[in-house]
Order: sequence, then C-alpha cells, then structure tokens
Amino acid sequence: MTARGANSGELIAAAATAQGKGAIGIVRLSGTGAAALAKRLLDRPPRPGRVNRRRFLAADGGVIDEGLVLAFRAPRSFTGEDMLELHGHGGTAVLQALLARCIELGARLAEPGEFALRAFGNGKIDLTQAEGIADLINATSARAARLAAASMGGALRAALDGLGAELLAARGQLEAAIDFGEDVDFGGKHQRRLRADLKRLSARAAALLAECRRAAACQEGASIALVGRPNAGKSSLLNALAGRDAAIVDGRPGTTRDVVTATVEIDGVAATVYDTAGLRDGGSKVEREGMRRARRRQEEADVVVLVQDVRDERPAAAAHDVLALNKIDLLPQRPRAGGKKVPVAAKTGAGLPALRRALARALGRGGGDEPAFLARARHVRALEEAAAALAAAAAGGELVAAAEELRRAQERLGTITGAVGVEDLLGEIFARFCIGK
Repeated sequence: MTARGANSGELIAAAATAQGKGAIGIVRLSGTGAAALAKRLLDRPPRPGRVNRRRFLAADGGVIDEGLVLAFRAPRSFTGEDMLELHGHGGTAVLQALLARCIELGARLAEPGEFALRAFGNGKIDLTQAEGIADLINATSARAARLAAASMGGALRAALDGLGAELLAARGQLEAAIDFGEDVDFGGKHQRRLRADLKRLSARAAALLAECRRAAACQEGASIALVGRPNAGKSSLLNALAGRDAAIVDGRPGTTRDVVTATVEIDGVAATVYDTAGLRDGGSKVEREGMRRARRRQEEADVVVLVQDVRDERPAAAAHDVLALNKIDLLPQRPRAGGKKVPVAAKTGAGLPALRRALARALGRGGGDEPAFLARARHVRALEEAAAALAAAAAGGELVAAAEELRRAQERLGTITGAVGVEDLLGEIFARFCIGK
C-alpha cells in the first residue's frame, strides 16, 4: 500500500470486528460523505458525539439490523476525518449485508491499515503510535501488551521529542558558533561548555538506545532450551512450565528425537521453550540427528537450562545458565538452592516458582528496569545511527563536522516518528494492519 490514501478524503468502509459469530459486529467508515451516507442508510440521522440507536436500512427500505451508531465530525475523530461506526449484531450474514449496503451507497472497501494511515497522514498519530496500535493487537504477553499500549499513547514519541529538543538546541549553538565565530568569542571556555553539552547529549542518546534494545527484546520474546541427558525429565519439565501436555513423556531413554516447543510466559514476556533430545554417546542414527539439533538449539537459545536428575552425580552434561535439579520428590530431603542450581520436581510442581524466577533473572527481566514503551528493530537501527553520529560530534574536531553529525542524528530520529524520509516504509508498516484498523 502506498501513501496515496493517507489524507485523500475518499469515503472508505470496512468491518472492524473479526469474522464469525459474535455479540457485536462493527462497520467503520471514514472520509468525505460519511454524513450523507448516514442519512440514506439510517432511519434517522445520527447526532455527533452521542450514542445513537438506529435502524440500518436496505435499498428497499427493509431493516438489515438495528444497533448503535457513533458519528464523529472532523477533525475530532481517530482519522481526523468525518467518521461513522455502525454497531450491529455479530452474525456473518448481517455484517456482510451492512458492509455491502455501505459500498452500494458510495463507500469503497478500505485497504489494510488505511484508517491508521489516514490518522498518520492527518497528524493524529505518528509512526511509533501507529506501530503501537499494531503491536497491542498482536501482543502475546501481558508485558508486551502493557508496553505496546504505552507506545500507542505516545511514550516512545515523548522520549524522542525530549532528545530531539536538546539536539535542536545544540545544533543552534553550533550553527551560531560557525556563522558568527569571527564577531563573537566562541572559543575557549564557551567551546568547552559546548563540547560538554554534546557529551551529555550523546550519553542521553546511548541511554535511550539501551532502553530501546530492552524494549525490542520484550516484543521479540525469548528462547529457552532445555538440555540434558536422556530421562532427566526435560519433557516433564516442559509440560509443567507450559501447564499442558506439550511433549510425550516416557520412562525409556531417548524418547525425544526432535525438538518440541511450547510458549510460556516468564515475568510477563512470551518465551518459547524447547525440549531437546537427550545428550549421550552413541544412539541410533535418528537419535544422533536429534542430538545434533539439540546442540544447535542450545547455541541459539537466549537461556540454556540444564535439566539433571538430582540423583545423578556425574559432571554437567552441557554449558548452562540455569541448572534444574529435577526429581527432588524422589529424595527424603529437599536439597538447597544456590548459584545456578534450582531444585524442582516436574511431576509435582515443587520448585517451579523458583525456576521461573531464575529464568527471569537469566533473561535479564527479573529486578531490572522495565522499558517505558515497546520498540521495533527499525527503531533500534535508527537510534544506533543517531547515537553514533552524536558520539562522533562529541568526540571533538571541527565545528562544521560536528554540526553535520548533529544534522544526521536529527534526521535519523525523524525517521522513527515519520517526520522525515519514510515514504518507502509506509506500505510495509500499515499493510500489516487488519482491514478495519
């Protein structure tokens, strides 16, 4: 999708609720002619700013449905245009009939994300807020949803605006030093103060970059590999963490031949847990292939959990971040935890809360500063470039070169919010939205 529909004003319509049966089905319209369409579609015109109960009429005057109508007048709407929301019953047939009637009356079917694109084009939201909306819809954990809601509300934009304001002030000082340096004494003490300001600005950018990296990690989720010898209870531990039978449990060694996965929530972050084949010498060709995949998964995982039978006194079978001493229910006395060691019993659930806390610490979640927003990889890349430019400006050298680095940093920050140079990105970002958003 291109930016052509960002503020074209053409009347568009789409279902804003998912297909299938439900209590409520919503059709959304935006653009020039929304009020005129309402007069022909409804038994009475709706009053803007009110919740209106109306009948939705077919071309022959018959009733398609009866429900609630919300009317918004530009610019006091999500898109900044005249908007209508038609809240009817959630049956597939009635929703399709209502949408078809809107198309019949002159609206066209909206493209994916076109409502949000128009909101962006009309200055109602910036790109970080638009992405926050999409991320909130797609959130798979409580933390991701909370941070996405913060981004939708402008938290990332506020952080960028603060940095951008300082950057603009620094550019002004540098430009003044360059333009009027012959008439005013900008050397010596003043120049040292200017360099100190640039160093503080560079440090602030580095801190925001670090927060964005943490925020991007919250969105991307994490990977946890369960490794260990055969029959250590890896599959049972996966099932215990997932709260369901994700893996087949068998007392015979070598039962797990391939990697089995389950998604669990660790300290509010969605994590994919991988149950891998047991590590041992020998085995069949199929089992050796399973062990090869297990080692590869171990190398790629964010956290490696070595699952070991608490009665097994042999050295650790693999490098690890957490050591889960399993089957403590078979001992007369529970062993002590310490360091990386976490005593657990996958079959009874004993020690699972402690294991979850250990996983959170290993993932860098537990006790750390939570980011104030959710970020994407493109935000991190742009901030990396901006931070590098600011570091170069603060390093010393010619004022003209420093001014150019500040200009480059400001441009990179502008690409995050959509203020500059994002035409090629719009289609990629908004096409991922659902039709009615």
